[in-house]
Amino acid sequence: MLASPAILAIEALIPLGISAMPLSEIDQQDPVPEVSAIAQDAATPEPPDILEQINLYSQADLEPGPLEQVNSVQELSDVSPTDWAYQAMNALADRHQCLLGYGDGTYRGNRAMTRYEFAANLNACLIQVQQKIEGLNALSPEELNAIRRLQEEFAAELATLRGRVDALEVRTAELEANQFSPTTKFSGEVLMAPIHAFGDRGETTDGGEETELSLGYRARLLFDSSLTGRDRLRTRLEIRNVARLDGTTGTVMSRLGFDGENGNDVILERLEYRFPVTDSLRMWVGTQFSTDHVIPVTNPLFESSGSGALSRFGRRNPSIFRQPTGAGAGFEYKFGDVARLYGLYQAGTASTPTAKNGLFDGSYSATAQLTATPIENLEVSLAYSNSYFPGGEVNVSGSTGSGLARRPFTNDVATSSNNFGVQASFGFEPVTVSGWAGWSLAEAQVSDGDVSSGDTATLFNWALNVGVPDLVKEGSLLGFIVGQPPKVIKNDVDGREDPDTSLHFEALFTYPITRRISITPGFFVITNPDHNSDNNTIWVGTMRTRFSF
Repeated sequence: MLASPAILAIEALIPLGISAMPLSEIDQQDPVPEVSAIAQDAATPEPPDILEQINLYSQADLEPGPLEQVNSVQELSDVSPTDWAYQAMNALADRHQCLLGYGDGTYRGNRAMTRYEFAANLNACLIQVQQKIEGLNALSPEELNAIRRLQEEFAAELATLRGRVDALEVRTAELEANQFSPTTKFSGEVLMAPIHAFGDRGETTDGGEETELSLGYRARLLFDSSLTGRDRLRTRLEIRNVARLDGTTGTVMSRLGFDGENGNDVILERLEYRFPVTDSLRMWVGTQFSTDHVIPVTNPLFESSGSGALSRFGRRNPSIFRQPTGAGAGFEYKFGDVARLYGLYQAGTASTPTAKNGLFDGSYSATAQLTATPIENLEVSLAYSNSYFPGGEVNVSGSTGSGLARRPFTNDVATSSNNFGVQASFGFEPVTVSGWAGWSLAEAQVSDGDVSSGDTATLFNWALNVGVPDLVKEGSLLGFIVGQPPKVIKNDVDGREDPDTSLHFEALFTYPITRRISITPGFFVITNPDHNSDNNTIWVGTMRTRFSF
């Protein structure tokens, strides 16, 4: 009884123990000597002498182009049609459409086809043949004989290709086994800065001792993970020791944008999860994140603590972005490419289950912002935030303004605040101009001494920023900031309005030493600190050095 064509085909492919592999796995860019070395390692015959191969090359452009499907060997101008293998391959290619070549009908210009290149194409045809065998498609006896002879003729080259693929598979498996995580991206940042504040204390800025030159540092490790490919779980660890200057200057207006101390302990500074609901709607949930992590501050050049403004006030509108932060949830909804709506609720003491704490009984902020891009390079945002501070935790201005702006009715009086903000940014080559204005209407929630429940106070702040990026080098930034920190301009309680006006002036220049290292020397000046002309001008200078990886 005669065997079926499928069985004959299987028998034709089995004797040499060679299975077909995808052509994409084969590196055809290596020169012939390297292939020869691999062939020797695999105990296979040596390919032709390298000088003979070189003599076959022409002066044509040897740069490869992208591979694409061709249906006939005759389309490959660098394969000799007098070879029996050419004719056998031509027959297979005509029937099975299995040959690979470049779009111009050659392998590399006018370079002659080597046995290894021919074997690679034979391998591609074997893949097609095996698929037809698995599908029980009949093959003619002539095709089976041609396949058997081609395998025998090019057994050494096919074995070499298999050895190379096996080696690549081993190396790939080793890399996959040793990489950190296939779904987590790791990055880090280290800041170091010498810091000095100048200027004598005044009548009301009666802080601690005179300032001395100090050196502060901050290190952060950021982990971005994805579970679905469209979501993001962000975790940030931090350790820092950058002294707050208000302890010596007597005013929080002198605070740096990257200051803070945590006892040299590593803390979980940020933990949030962002995921899409629809193509237009994204959600955030988190146990520790800030308003600006969800809602854009519309101050693109100066918002970052690592590469933006040096001062705390110069980074963002405190009426909106310095309200209570902590655990909560937020969203972004896109109205096409023109506008976006943001919403965010955060509780400052969500993890504490006692009275005047938790998700809804302690400090909180609820913020909404509409951001529009009416024309190219112009972004405008309108924002509102409602916040609440229990007694003993009042900080309406987010430690950026005067003492009265921070606690309009003293720290013992629970205070709520309705906050309004307008932010805008416009870029015109090579300058970007940004700015904001913020109002806060604070209200006393309890009576205490001279304060009656329902008393109100109005706070106001503004800023204008000018930045010139890439001034002397790509990544450099020359920046200037001028503004008025939060000030109490009206208060129902007598004696609790700021008498004068402080102005904030800041200048900085970021210079990238390398792609990963930059320095930012700069300073800022506070006139009439704490909005009181009896106080002396304060100067703060630093040179922030940033390492990123």
